[in-house]
Amino acid sequence: MRPSRGTTPRRRAWWTVAVAGTAGVAAVLLAPFALGALSTGGAVATGTEAGRAQQRAERLGVPAPDLLLTLPHGGEAADRVVRALRREPDVAAAWSAATTGDPWLRSRDGRTELVGVRLHGTGKDREEAAPKAVAAARSAVPGARVEPSGTAWADRTVDETVQRDLRRAELLAAPALFVILVLAYGSLVSAALPVLVAVLAVGCTLPVLGLLAHAVDVPRPAVNAASAIGLGLAVDYSLFLLARVREETARGADLEAALAAARRSSGRSVLFSAAAITACLAPVLLVPVPLLRALSLAGMVVTLLAALIALTVLPACLLLLGPRARAGDPLARWRRTGTGGASRFWRRTARAVTARPGWAGGLALALLVLLATPFSQVRLGVVDERTLPATTPAAAAAARVRTDFAAPPDRLLTVVVTGPGATAGAPAYAGRLERLAGVTAVRVARTDPARRAAVLLAVSPAAPGTTASRDAVRAVRGTTAPGAVAVGGRAAEVADTADAVVDALPWCLTTLGAGLALLLGAFTRSVVAPLKALAVAAVSLGASLGALVLVFQEGHGRTLLNGFTVTHTLDASTLLFVLLVTLALSVDYEVFLLGRIREEYLRCGDNRTAIVDGIARTGRLMTSAALAVAVSTAAMATSDVALLQLIGVGVALGALVDAVLVRGVLVPAVMSALGPANWWAPSMRVPAARHLTARPEESEG
Repeated sequence: MRPSRGTTPRRRAWWTVAVAGTAGVAAVLLAPFALGALSTGGAVATGTEAGRAQQRAERLGVPAPDLLLTLPHGGEAADRVVRALRREPDVAAAWSAATTGDPWLRSRDGRTELVGVRLHGTGKDREEAAPKAVAAARSAVPGARVEPSGTAWADRTVDETVQRDLRRAELLAAPALFVILVLAYGSLVSAALPVLVAVLAVGCTLPVLGLLAHAVDVPRPAVNAASAIGLGLAVDYSLFLLARVREETARGADLEAALAAARRSSGRSVLFSAAAITACLAPVLLVPVPLLRALSLAGMVVTLLAALIALTVLPACLLLLGPRARAGDPLARWRRTGTGGASRFWRRTARAVTARPGWAGGLALALLVLLATPFSQVRLGVVDERTLPATTPAAAAAARVRTDFAAPPDRLLTVVVTGPGATAGAPAYAGRLERLAGVTAVRVARTDPARRAAVLLAVSPAAPGTTASRDAVRAVRGTTAPGAVAVGGRAAEVADTADAVVDALPWCLTTLGAGLALLLGAFTRSVVAPLKALAVAAVSLGASLGALVLVFQEGHGRTLLNGFTVTHTLDASTLLFVLLVTLALSVDYEVFLLGRIREEYLRCGDNRTAIVDGIARTGRLMTSAALAVAVSTAAMATSDVALLQLIGVGVALGALVDAVLVRGVLVPAVMSALGPANWWAPSMRVPAARHLTARPEESEG
């Protein structure tokens, strides 16, 4: 017997849910393998002079230590540790003052000695090998106090602390987030739908990232990027689709017709939002920093999956649940309007703003520009152990090395000279370097006449990422040398990474702006609206980033955030990550707001009425979505890691500023001032009044 038309959609819905469930189970099973394929680190740019210098120095027998071991009294104890470490399969090299004759490996008072350790493998391999090396060293000198530090130990400690603090933040945010979702969706059942979309999107992203990790370097923080972006978009897409369904059913449409109408309106916005966010993230692939590329890939994958799941699984669940989707509203008795209804508060706000757009827009713009001003003083760096609390053993040990030793390894510049006169001219060249401002000492670490190369080590006491350290790197690179020069070391790595990010930004911003303008132009069928959206997004992002500079670079208000260590720099990858997430949310809100305002304009033909109705219909939805994202990310501010605090505060602040101040005040003010010019296009005219389904004005009382 042929199935009736009424049962066919339900069967398709069951098939959709079954396929989604199978994909979710497969993602869970594949997750451990995917996580195992991901790498660590990746915050340093590739293909730089600093990287080439380090590779050449290592081939010449002067490796950079991955692990530093501080031993009291040194001497015989250091020798035993070196011998023990050289027997370890994960150790590529181990050295001390006695084995190299390097006086800089002894403290100023001669009571402490450093043992440098170079480990085999990738960054992930070195992190896993570090505890084994430390255990071997402690076994070689039982009873002696062996303090580990160095990049591998710091990276491992940061990773462990981040994972622990993320779990704690999730536990803290979960109850508040669920309450917000219940209030926004008006139902306990409906509040679970965005969680389902987010879990499926993020869960299915993991195997994709694991597969990509076999072709490109994908660090583990990409998972955090996918989680943050996936949650935000899942809440947004689900909320806007559900609101439109309820709006249509409130007019008398049955559920299937409401779902079809929601796909035509909000579904179109979801598609354009996903395309626009992908266009925003794709240009970041031009930046030669593995971590940034991984964050971009993760963001694009989870965005496309969130849109796909929201447009297929969510409608299927709504169709199968039917009226039960509204069950469990604890505030039903006090609600005046449903999820799909217009907000009286935002209607009054929009009317006030559009009545005096100059004053309202001017005040909002002045506040945003004021917040953005500190961003002009941003200084980019690379994360190290200082992102941990100063009392953490890894951070405390690194601080003692910098205090007690005249030439801490992270303050050394590795200078590799190659050419016919490199070995003979090395002493004179060392003398010239020692007279440079910002360089306190220089020694010739290795000469190789056969390879016509020499390695020199120069001490630059300024912290990597500071202006003084960058000046020292430039001065060394600009000094006349007896051959070709490549300068490495931590300060050079940080400087080259910052330069790589800054150099790639013009291309990224140009590509991003062009792609976003084209997509928004196709979405709104206007030339002016996309340009306005780009300008407003720039102001919004500048305000969020300026606040981050004020707090996390300069340290204002740090006592409210567990008193983190002020490094006077911001990690380039983390800052770009915050920018990516904030930009994704900004574009998402812009697409839904513009789509609704344009729809109202086509209905009534009056610009101000369209703006007021569009804000009234979307204002509460965007505020609820932004509040959900803000609560889930702001919990990271309770972390002990400054890196997580920056992400949490940055994303939360960006979401709230964009949803409330920008979309609630600045956008309606600008659009009201522009009038019908919002919808101008050179080759087409938006119909002034295509009266769609007329509906009465919502009651204000």
